[in-house]
Amino acid sequence: MTLPPELSPAYTPIKIGPLLLRNRFIKSATNEGMAKGGLPSKLLVEHHRSMAAGGAAMTTVAYCAVSPDGRTFPDQVLLDEPSLPHLRKLTEAVHRENAAVCAQITHGGAFTFLPKLSTRYPMSSSGGFNPPGSLSGRLFKKAMTQADLDRVAGEFVAGARRAREAGFDAVEIHMGHGYLLSQFISPLYNRRRDAFGGKTAAERVRYPAQVLRRVLDAVGRDTAVTCKICVTEGVKGGAEAEDAVQVAQALEREGAHLLTLSGGMNVESPWTIFGSNMPDNVIETDQSAIVKLATRMMKLWEPKLTFHEMYFLEHSRRVRAAVKLPLAYLGGAKSVSGVAQAMQDGFDCVAMGRALIHDPQLVNKFRDGSVTVSGCTACNQCVSMMYTPGGTACVLRGPNDAALNHTPAAS
Repeated sequence: MTLPPELSPAYTPIKIGPLLLRNRFIKSATNEGMAKGGLPSKLLVEHHRSMAAGGAAMTTVAYCAVSPDGRTFPDQVLLDEPSLPHLRKLTEAVHRENAAVCAQITHGGAFTFLPKLSTRYPMSSSGGFNPPGSLSGRLFKKAMTQADLDRVAGEFVAGARRAREAGFDAVEIHMGHGYLLSQFISPLYNRRRDAFGGKTAAERVRYPAQVLRRVLDAVGRDTAVTCKICVTEGVKGGAEAEDAVQVAQALEREGAHLLTLSGGMNVESPWTIFGSNMPDNVIETDQSAIVKLATRMMKLWEPKLTFHEMYFLEHSRRVRAAVKLPLAYLGGAKSVSGVAQAMQDGFDCVAMGRALIHDPQLVNKFRDGSVTVSGCTACNQCVSMMYTPGGTACVLRGPNDAALNHTPAAS
């Protein structure tokens, strides 16, 4: 079948730094809940292999922590030596499907639910009251010292090198959603008065930009180095599109190979991330007591939202107009017309999350014309499924095999 002219650009190759992608579709990082005890499971391998087999040019493994303290939960991938053989099974499986695979390298900073840390208080850009800690009992956070800044930047470098050793083609440095590097960019968190603070996003992005520079220097010649940023934090007093423009310009100057444009904050505005509300019954079905409490609290101030496709488009267009480096649009793309709109507006790639969880074959189906609109309803039940024994799954398709999720990938 011949592709309609407006969709054909999405199925052309693109160069992202040293990496050539076969088309413009990227499976975005969506926390999978498939690393019980911190080890990647056979289910995690199959999850990403299916995305590659379904047509995505690159699939992104969510939240690969660069240090033990950098995790938000114990059951997350940690980029350490014991994880490497399991991650190699994953990258090999994706490569057999002729696709690329990206590791999202991350540090949670003050956003953590770990039972123990190596420090009394979690680290952040600034000290004082810790809004995420109100959900976990860690009410205070400490400002990072210069020694902390140097050490954590080194942890990002070490994580990127381990990802490369495990066979990943790309790394995505997470600078959004309220994690540590986002805590430097966000005016809600960064109150520093040194070189890493300031009234403008161009000033506050200095430390994340330094992390990017160090990662590029370490692995950028043979590994694509991308960043995920927020085009809006979706909360009063938070960063907006103009801040995102300044952040994108700074990261472009440092040499980022691609930016993925997202939005929202995990604690202050999670509904902004998804463009729709969390359903009430998530509270009752969730397996995690912490998440139950957090969801109940968020429901108290959550605005009423009705999902609409391409919900970050206007914010993202402002970033597109300000920079020349490749950009991946993320935010509710779920139809042929939405993908075509992103291409028409000059975005280089389209990143998709829930639509591909609903149907990993969606990219192939768009191409052969058998489907024009995803069946994903944006109900967000898949978000809470992360905490169940089988990990993230679309409720319209049923739960995953929990036994497979408790079997380490290399076993």
